[in-house]
Amino acid sequence: VQLQASGGGLVQAGGSLRLSCAASGRTFSTYAMGWFRQTPGKEREFVAAISGSGGSTFYADSVKGRFTVSRDNAKNTVYLQMNSLKPEETAVYYCAAHWSYTIVRQIPDYWGQGTKVTVSS
Repeated sequence: VQLQASGGGLVQAGGSLRLSCAASGRTFSTYAMGWFRQTPGKEREFVAAISGSGGSTFYADSVKGRFTVSRDNAKNTVYLQMNSLKPEETAVYYCAAHWSYTIVRQIPDYWGQGTKVTVSS
């Protein structure tokens, strides 16, 4: 599966952004999807995951209550709504896929190219 993330940009602290990740292929609904982020000099960090059906979601503690992951299987797209953004959340955000809802949080099989989010203070 090929993944294409978009929606990054510049936002003020406390603001919101919605990221999208479009996937190729006819089997999108069989893949769990994840969002990760990475800042220079740091390891890639898990942010959120959603099951293939969209019925289950999981979040990193740092984003619970502020970020929402969702998907539209008819459009082969997964979203990450980010609210109350903080300057330290400036990073490149990546979408990822794996058939397993558990494994996608750790070692996805497929990665998108990343979209940069900058949160100004």
